[in-house]
Amino acid sequence: MHTPTTTRRHALHLLAAAAGLAALPALAASPAKIPMEVWKDPNCGCCKDWIVLMEQAGFAVTVHDSGNSAVRAKLGLPVQYGSCHTALVGGYLVEGHVPAADVHKLLKDKPKALGITVPGMPIGSPGMDGPEYGGRKDPYDVLLVTKSLMGSTVSTRVYTSYR
Repeated sequence: MHTPTTTRRHALHLLAAAAGLAALPALAASPAKIPMEVWKDPNCGCCKDWIVLMEQAGFAVTVHDSGNSAVRAKLGLPVQYGSCHTALVGGYLVEGHVPAADVHKLLKDKPKALGITVPGMPIGSPGMDGPEYGGRKDPYDVLLVTKSLMGSTVSTRVYTSYR
């Protein structure tokens, strides 16, 4: 037998369940952010700009304002492939002004590699594309960095080319 109290309680449970179901599409529409750690110089503006672009592209960035060279060395990336910041995402090294689309591609393709890099600081690359550069876009390559089986030899090949 249903009393007014049990009927009311049952109705409240149904309302709560319906509210929870209504929230599911909103949860499904916002995918989880991908964790990324970045090591950079605390005074580098282009690094900050690149981080903002990564956050807009779905990465949850943890920033360390020092240690970029040490992390790069620890991960085994030779100096000639370096830039002003080093990131670690999904077990891969991401060095320099790499476009977010290439980071997503790397995580999707999962190649056997150390990671990807844009050596130096090419003008027009993400984070190096602010108004102070007057729309200038220099050509550059994103390099896929691999290590030999013994781990002593590093090699690269063009992953994506921007012209």
